[in-house]
Amino acid sequence: MSARELRIGTRASALALWQARHVEALLAAQPGAPPVALVHIRTSGDQQRDTPLWQSAGRAFFTREIDEALAAGTIDVAVHSLKDLPTGLSPALTLAATLKRADPRDALLSRTGTSLTALPPRARIGTSSLRRRAFLARLRPDAVAMELRGNVPTRIERLRAGDYDAIVLAAAGLDRLGLGQHVTQRLSPREFPPAVSQGVIGVCARADDAATLAWLRVLDDREARLSVTAERALLARLEGGCQVPLGALAQLRDHTLELEAAVCALDGSRELRARGAARAARGGTPSPAEAAALGERIAEELLAAGAAQLIAGERAALTVSAP
Repeated sequence: MSARELRIGTRASALALWQARHVEALLAAQPGAPPVALVHIRTSGDQQRDTPLWQSAGRAFFTREIDEALAAGTIDVAVHSLKDLPTGLSPALTLAATLKRADPRDALLSRTGTSLTALPPRARIGTSSLRRRAFLARLRPDAVAMELRGNVPTRIERLRAGDYDAIVLAAAGLDRLGLGQHVTQRLSPREFPPAVSQGVIGVCARADDAATLAWLRVLDDREARLSVTAERALLARLEGGCQVPLGALAQLRDHTLELEAAVCALDGSRELRARGAARAARGGTPSPAEAAALGERIAEELLAAGAAQLIAGERAALTVSAP
């Protein structure tokens, strides 16, 4: 008897479809793999075009409807850009696999091929991220941050049309879509910390769906799992979401997991940083529990330095409207 079909829920953007098809190909490579069907799901982030997401109440704009379909049994697998997925999943769902991490950095695309520091005064830089706005303000306080929405190809077209002098996008998405030739500069994670889990594809399933979990767990990359476990634990402890200018990156080096994180005021006037490492108690690589403890420890250092007050002040300054 053949295995039952796995229904993969995904957004219909070019990048989301690339990610879903990548998971489909990885599943198909397994002996006896089940057939797969892609199910397109429109999310609130896709529908909400007029209001910047950072001005909207709530979170999970690009994942909520997909995860609701998963919990309801309409689909069997949910594929996400893990940076979009909230740290608090429904108890009915589990993060079954974290795929091998692509380039976690942000990328600058400029019309003239000019780097961030060499852009002209008051350069118009497009981004839809509060984190990117904050670190841009710190590195280039003269730059004018402008709202940027739409899928990746649309954003590049708007840059080429002259709507912006430069835009900032995730390097991983550009690479996956074969658009890396448009990148002017891959920004240093030290100066421009990426979003939590940036570059990682997360695959979710129902926690009680043993058959599906068996297919997905084979896809889990240990290094990516440890890195995002630390980063997501940090984010959860800071109670952050898309409305917090937080950047973080964990990396496994010689059996040691290193994590550096920064919280930045939106005007770039203040920045708090913390870094640390976790080593396995008995050799090898750290466990997921040790990775989570590292993330929580770095979060505590940031909180002790005043991160809670900085975050609260930035949230109060935002104009929040219902989506």
